[in-house]
Amino acid sequence: MAKESMKARERKRERLVERFAKKREALTKILKSTDNSEEIQTAKWDAMMSLQKLPANSSKVRKHNRCGLTGRPRGYMRQFGISRVTFREMALAGKIPGVKKGSW
Repeated sequence: MAKESMKARERKRERLVERFAKKREALTKILKSTDNSEEIQTAKWDAMMSLQKLPANSSKVRKHNRCGLTGRPRGYMRQFGISRVTFREMALAGKIPGVKKGSW
């Protein structure tokens, strides 16, 4: 079971990602433009500086997948939203339809 503080930190990161998603997208769009005029170069520089000033945890790559039931960070299965350990326990208990012991 994950600590409550770790779960809270992940929730905070998720909120930050949602809050700054549009701003990050707009700034990265400016940075990826292919025009090389002097005006665009200064705009790219300003966009890069603005992007660096945003909180580091507002980047979506900082989010960490955790098991929805136990909060375990490792062995996460995206399709089910739970860890592999929880998946096995639920499969053995018959809570996941169509899964037999020989299939995993």
